[in-house]
Amino acid sequence: MDMEQVLMGEYDVIVVGAGHAGCEAALAAARMGSKTMLFSMNLEAVAMMPCNPSIGGTGKGHLVREIDALGGEMGKNIDKTFIQSRMLNTAKGPAVHSLRAQADKHRYHVEMKKTIEKQKNLTMKQAEVTDLIVEDGIVRGVVTKTHTYYKAKAVILATGTFLRGKIFIGDSAFSSGPNGLAPSVELAENLKKHGLEMRRFKTGTPARALASTFDYDKMSEQKGDENIVPFSFMNDNLHKDQISCWLTYTNEETHTVIRNNFHRSALFGGQIEGIGPRYCPSIEDKINRFSDKKRHQLFVEPEGLDTEEMYIQGMSSSLPEDVQEEFYHTIPGLENIVITRPAYAIEYDCIDPLTLKPNLENKLIKNLFCAGQFNGSSGYEEAAAQGLIAGINANLEINGKLPFVLDRSEAYIGVLIDDLVTKGTNEPYRIMTSRAEYRLLLRQDNADLRLTEKSYRIGLADEDRYQRFLKKKENVEREKNRLEQTFVQPADANEYLEKIGSSPLQNRSSLAELMKRPEVTYENLKEIDGDRPQLSSHEKNQLEVQIKYEGYIKKQLNQIDRFKKLENKGLSADMDYSLIEGLRIEAMQKLNQIKPASVGQASRISGVSPADINVLLIYLEKQRRKR
Repeated sequence: MDMEQVLMGEYDVIVVGAGHAGCEAALAAARMGSKTMLFSMNLEAVAMMPCNPSIGGTGKGHLVREIDALGGEMGKNIDKTFIQSRMLNTAKGPAVHSLRAQADKHRYHVEMKKTIEKQKNLTMKQAEVTDLIVEDGIVRGVVTKTHTYYKAKAVILATGTFLRGKIFIGDSAFSSGPNGLAPSVELAENLKKHGLEMRRFKTGTPARALASTFDYDKMSEQKGDENIVPFSFMNDNLHKDQISCWLTYTNEETHTVIRNNFHRSALFGGQIEGIGPRYCPSIEDKINRFSDKKRHQLFVEPEGLDTEEMYIQGMSSSLPEDVQEEFYHTIPGLENIVITRPAYAIEYDCIDPLTLKPNLENKLIKNLFCAGQFNGSSGYEEAAAQGLIAGINANLEINGKLPFVLDRSEAYIGVLIDDLVTKGTNEPYRIMTSRAEYRLLLRQDNADLRLTEKSYRIGLADEDRYQRFLKKKENVEREKNRLEQTFVQPADANEYLEKIGSSPLQNRSSLAELMKRPEVTYENLKEIDGDRPQLSSHEKNQLEVQIKYEGYIKKQLNQIDRFKKLENKGLSADMDYSLIEGLRIEAMQKLNQIKPASVGQASRISGVSPADINVLLIYLEKQRRKR
């Protein structure tokens, strides 16, 4: 080591990057008792929202609830700082209901930074990490730009889009991190020296414009929900004056301007080598790929209470500024907008997540954990979920404890991480409800019932949260039993049923049976059920879903039992699959590359067929008999 370098401290866990992944990782490790250091290149970038200032949405809302149930911070932080809240997909079943909140992006950053500053066992520092210290295949610490170094038992890389970040606006391309911050170039080069293979992904963000320059009469107003549902299970009710968002659409004129300038887009000009997100494409990509569509929707959303800037969601672009100005001005309500920040595309380095274990530890370097966009995912929520799991596992690993891994039947976090480390991804990965096989059980309303106890056992969820979870569980069970055992006669119920448009009773019925009718809710049932306890909003929601979907839930639990049988058949990390006769060459290569932890994980690897799994099961049975 260079003699000029000075040792500045020793820590259990060091986290590199203070975006949504880094914040959750550092808080989790510190709350579990690890002496933790969180590095950020700029402390003004802590929990920054360089793209959409919102939390949640389809599938993503589930992740936030799970992060909260485990004792993470994202749900609590958005409950403090939202300016509009909406429950999405309410016309569909509860499995896909997803909460989404518009954040005051500045306050979101301030509150998260404050939480980190106050957290016991956690130190935060502004510094650029330029290298890892690796000895004998184990990470031992980090080096910074100012020739200081810090020792650590575990390191978590959560670099977001900063690694060799490059911004594209038309034919202008320059090195930059998001939001005009400096990129991290040196670290990217040094990670390659340590054997980490990098690849290029890209993402983009739309323009911002001044609120006073929009014509709101030409757009549809989108108000927040009257009854605000909190993200955090620690909050029962939230009351706040909400700010409106606005909906408008592109048109043929918009599309013509963009088509005429395809040749000036960095995306089509070949300057961008990174692969962009399929489910959040730029406007030029949308118009190119969906040429039959006459219009595309976009949302105009406030960035906060103390700024005039509005975010134009659904309109990211890498076109030049003059073209952006021209096409934004063709959209109803946007004819005269004054753009404060142009749209841009950003390209960055990330790793192939197939090089990670299910606990997010790197397979190449021991005690090096990776999280967030660095792993090839997109989105604040996906990043935060991985950060939390990386923080938990860094603490467990250095304390000689078993990894904390959630499987696909336990959580959306389990689906997200399993998809990344088992199937890999060739584009920025986004969670969606359709990716979960057991989504009727992985609802956002029961995340605490699924996960809080697990988190409490490993020492992350605190006593207050655990007691609250036990109380909710007990209250729901008690009330469910009461509804199952309380009966009403037709004479007592039929007037009420007629009023809500439900068919009359012929015989007596339990209140629980009545609740299985779509038009009967726990709330309106109180007309004939006066003797009931006071329940919180979380408890009512949980109770209703449990009763209404009881049959479907039982069916899904049976499916999970079958799934668990394969998940519980463990595979050794040093198993040599080339020794198993009958495996196809592709399957053998993939299994040796990924080293699955179970037969269940092996069955989800691309290139491994059901026939290969049968061969593997026969081999394992033969090995068992030999013992």
